[in-house]
Amino acid sequence: MSFLRFIPETTNVDFVKWRFLAFAFDGLLLLVTVASLVWHGFNLGIDFKGGVLLEVKSAKVVDIGAVRSDIEGLNFSDFQIQYFGGGACDTPADSCVLIRVQPHPGQNGDAAVTSIKNKLGPAYTFRNAQVIGPKVSEELFHDGVVATVLAILLISVYVAFRFEWQYGIGALIATGHDVLVTAGFFSVLHLDFTLNSVAALLLLAGYSINDTVVVFDRIRENRRKYKRMGLKELINLSTNQIATRTTLVSVATALTMVPLAMFGGPELRDFSGSILFGIVVGTFSSTYVAAALLLYLPAPAGTRTEEATA
Repeated sequence: MSFLRFIPETTNVDFVKWRFLAFAFDGLLLLVTVASLVWHGFNLGIDFKGGVLLEVKSAKVVDIGAVRSDIEGLNFSDFQIQYFGGGACDTPADSCVLIRVQPHPGQNGDAAVTSIKNKLGPAYTFRNAQVIGPKVSEELFHDGVVATVLAILLISVYVAFRFEWQYGIGALIATGHDVLVTAGFFSVLHLDFTLNSVAALLLLAGYSINDTVVVFDRIRENRRKYKRMGLKELINLSTNQIATRTTLVSVATALTMVPLAMFGGPELRDFSGSILFGIVVGTFSSTYVAAALLLYLPAPAGTRTEEATA
């Protein structure tokens, strides 16, 4: 057996048999997600609440931990600090940091900038300082939601043209499901919802559709090969055949997130955590949402029909 095929293609797990249990679990997950989004909503971060943005440069490598301690001592409502590079910031590397702060209630942005400059002192050069108002923040949040919804719709249209309309509906619901549940991850755990969070949702939409397309492609391939095979058997056969590929891709993607979670600081910890959660949800939905939905839609052309409730 090949090392990269540790799950034999001859494996015959009856995935379809367990779909009702999977539906019940997924229904509970969606219920918790929707309830949290309705009652708690998102804990919007600085990107979507407005605040102060500063670009700071030092003549040497910045100790981001020391800067974080200094800013923490100012007792702002919220703050984020991260390295950024490019141009003069690459000499030396890690000599620039981006500071976002949410001022105290009643404190204006200019006063917040002054307090940060006084705290950090002359060792740092302040290259840029911006005060982001609530209106701009609301527009950013709106644009982030629109971008996510459009990405899901356009991906689903592509799948419908690439395969058949039934597959497009399955892809639309599965991808929307994955993005919604992962958004609920931020709400349930009261994590800061920032532009990084929107990036995570868009990334997961791409990951989810990739997983779904692999399943659909194998179903279509087997449908041509086994013309007399029923849809349930086709789904089971196809899912078993790609089990190794699905496992390897999921593990490889997850492994790239672990260093970010461990060493990326608070700003990237939530991002990587949501990706790890989304990988699990996306792997689950490719079989029990996208593929299983085909059982309840008109059968694609060339597929032997059967009762979905059997």
